[in-house]
Amino acid sequence: MERAELLALLTPDGLTLLDDVSGSDTGGDPVAAVSRLRAAGHSPALVAAVLTQARLRVKARSKFGDFASRMLFTEAGLEQATRLRVAALHAGRFERAGLTNVADLGCGIGGDAMAFAALGLQVTAVDVDEVTATVASYNLAPFESSSVEHRAAEDVDLTRFDALYFDPARRTAGHANTSRLTRYADYTPSLDLVFEAAATRPTGVKLGPGFDRDLIPDEAEAQWVSVDGQVVELGLWFGALARIGIRRSALVLDAAGSHEMHAAADSEDVDGGPLGAYLWEPDGAVIRARLIGDVARSLDARMLSDGIAYLTGDREGTTPFATGFRVLERFALDERTLKRELRSRGIGTLEVKKRGADIDPAAFRTRMGLKGPNSATLVLTRVDGRHAALLCERL
Repeated sequence: MERAELLALLTPDGLTLLDDVSGSDTGGDPVAAVSRLRAAGHSPALVAAVLTQARLRVKARSKFGDFASRMLFTEAGLEQATRLRVAALHAGRFERAGLTNVADLGCGIGGDAMAFAALGLQVTAVDVDEVTATVASYNLAPFESSSVEHRAAEDVDLTRFDALYFDPARRTAGHANTSRLTRYADYTPSLDLVFEAAATRPTGVKLGPGFDRDLIPDEAEAQWVSVDGQVVELGLWFGALARIGIRRSALVLDAAGSHEMHAAADSEDVDGGPLGAYLWEPDGAVIRARLIGDVARSLDARMLSDGIAYLTGDREGTTPFATGFRVLERFALDERTLKRELRSRGIGTLEVKKRGADIDPAAFRTRMGLKGPNSATLVLTRVDGRHAALLCERL
């Protein structure tokens, strides 16, 4: 959404039209929707803005639930926004620490700031981009304890606040079709500024889950978060926001609730061993936090192969920190053999997982020519240093 579209939208007529546009307009024929709205006398800029917002509101439900129906978005802002479920956990840290006046620096469309304000914290949301700051201002309008400033984080007087939250821009500037920045030196605000500020007052920092672990300050608590199996962020917490004695944490959020394991440092790995009757794939947050060894010990499991994040064992066990499988059969990783074996078992639906094998699962699945009513999981990996295919079923 560009400035002209936003100006057209932020009028009584524009917002009324947005509320009147049904979800079917974006899920059906967009050309017909444009024609209908243009025939009603609406300007091209307003029609474009309204249909874009209606589509983004539908897309945003996975992150913001019912709140999405009253929010505004940019394409890039929604892509980078913190899920409301995760933002609520961020805000909870500040509340438990007794912090009440927070600066959200690099606020984007305001997802985290909304969670802060919902807990009654005084939050000042700051963004360097004018359109994004305006969208954040709209989203935060229902919260009296919030305000928005259009400025660079570098220009903010941080002494005004008793706590800070940074979400450095990790993509190129713009509101759509942005690309990921590959150099940490290009983040805005810079990591130097962020970590210097963290030395002065309680601070939270949101980073991508693949952030270089060697750059994590020793005094920070590092928490990797996964939602429904997808690792979504690395949170660094400083000062009163960091928990005593915890430097590594994996937080797993799923339909069953919230599960966390943590340690004072990376956990020691377990030894490898022969393939057992069961296989476990640790959650990505556990892998990033390097707590695989702790999960293995809880399952009485061993590493399947050096350098590969699969565990194996002889006794069935379940944990929210790993997906478990029963191993049905082991084959050599030979496509003709596998195609024959899958067909003989009537497997028409196949989940393909891989670690340590240079194979495209989607292309591999197509080459198998699957037929039949049964389903299974095929794990392509290395066992005892050799490539293997493990036919499994989920526990």
